[in-house]
Amino acid sequence: MLPLATLILAMLLTVMLIPVVSALAVRFHAVDMPNERKVHLRPIPRIGGVAMALGAFVPIMVWNFADGFVRAYLIGASILVATGLVDDLYELSPRVKFGGQFAAAAVALFMGGVKIDSLGTLLPESAVLPELIAIPLTILAIVGVTNAVNMADGLDGLAGGICLLIFCAIGYLAFLDGNVSIGLVALAMAGVIFGFLRFNTHPASIFMGDAGSQFLGFSAVTLALGLTQKSDSLSPLLPLLLLGLPVLDTLTVMAIRASQGRSIFSADKNHIHHSLMQMGLRHPESVLVIYVVQALLVLTAVMLRFQSDVIILVGYLGFSAVVAGFFAYARRTGFTIRRFDILDVVIVGGLRRVRREGGVIRLAFRCFELGVPALLLVSCLRPVRVTEYVSVAAPAFLLLLALVRIFRPAWSGGAIRVIIYLLVPFVVYHGDTGAGSRFGSMGERLYGVMFGILALLIPVISKFSRRSEGFRSTPLDLLVIMLAVAVTGLPVQSLQPYRLGLMAAKIIILYFGFEVLMAELRGKYGRLSGWTAAALVALVTINWR
Repeated sequence: MLPLATLILAMLLTVMLIPVVSALAVRFHAVDMPNERKVHLRPIPRIGGVAMALGAFVPIMVWNFADGFVRAYLIGASILVATGLVDDLYELSPRVKFGGQFAAAAVALFMGGVKIDSLGTLLPESAVLPELIAIPLTILAIVGVTNAVNMADGLDGLAGGICLLIFCAIGYLAFLDGNVSIGLVALAMAGVIFGFLRFNTHPASIFMGDAGSQFLGFSAVTLALGLTQKSDSLSPLLPLLLLGLPVLDTLTVMAIRASQGRSIFSADKNHIHHSLMQMGLRHPESVLVIYVVQALLVLTAVMLRFQSDVIILVGYLGFSAVVAGFFAYARRTGFTIRRFDILDVVIVGGLRRVRREGGVIRLAFRCFELGVPALLLVSCLRPVRVTEYVSVAAPAFLLLLALVRIFRPAWSGGAIRVIIYLLVPFVVYHGDTGAGSRFGSMGERLYGVMFGILALLIPVISKFSRRSEGFRSTPLDLLVIMLAVAVTGLPVQSLQPYRLGLMAAKIIILYFGFEVLMAELRGKYGRLSGWTAAALVALVTINWR
């Protein structure tokens, strides 16, 4: 339960803190203004990184603070979040920013023991790098990746999506290698990003700012090095694949600036995401392409985790040469991606017509309005038994819901959200573990089919809805659900009984379903309150049977 609780708690804390941080950003004018280099057209709060850091720090400190590496990581990350926040508010000089990054790297190195002293089979057997080389190389790697992720934060959801994939891979590899501390920190970071990206995917309502991007970059490189350099089985070159895309992007951009006689730290539009948009891709399409490339690198890292270090190095260099060569050719020739009428006119135009006519959304919504709360009720009927604290919380939630409906009906939406976000993880967990499910094999199959249907209805309802505000499905949603399901492949025997991936997928689908449904109901929560009350009654009586 601890890995799942870490991910869910980090996500929920971030989701709750984002509105607070957004309000503070507006009040203190901590907003990102549009300019010729940026793609947003209105001022956007830019201190979301504070919510991300707090969302990660709380579960890490509660469950994992005794570990020396974790303490050093938290200190280093705090330094970067603090300097990043000051930069977001007052625009620090590059010298001060680098000072904070070097300080954080030094903490990770000397307090946390993160050091690049092994290059695997690239060096003679059992050989390690001398301190004179290992120390500056480690500092350079941590500072370099921290800045690379910072520079990659150029489109809505881009840096977050890249790092989500990285942390999922690090968590997988950490549990595979038996490194629970790094695995839990990686899961906390994945939960934080998942919560943040609900507000940061296109069109974003908040940016992570330097506080967030530096936090993500430092976390990614520190965890990757801390895992692979201390492992007897994982290749020490795996960070090349895990972190290689933002690093390649940064090195390529710096090389272009140097060749043009400009400062390597000057601003321009030569990053990969800029180049993709110049080729004719739209904002979400560019982000999706980079997600796919990063996913391929992550999958390659997982598949080659036990392979020769030479193969990993040659593979990464070959990938870098192909990517850099392609974009150099595109810049030189003005290459653009041809858009086909069958996609832009026939398919996209047809979807717009379906949305305008509204027939599909009406039929799908009738099924959706019944299916989402029904699935919650079925989930509450499923466990054979629940723990005592769940059986005590259920009647308390039932009383809360009744009092709100009687005295403050306008608060019904907030009460339902609190109940759903706190209830769903435990209900799913108890049905998948412990005494297990009271459904037979056929019932379990039907239960799984219900989740599949709901997963298909979520993007249909969200995309075809005529509302202009509220929860929106994004290309990231499919990526997150796929990642959650993929976790079921974890070969760690101690985690197999928890069926972590399937539980995460069910929880995420229910969360998405309720968010979309509540946005569509537009404040009319009478029937939904009734369904929620029925689910709570089922949970109250479950231990009586």
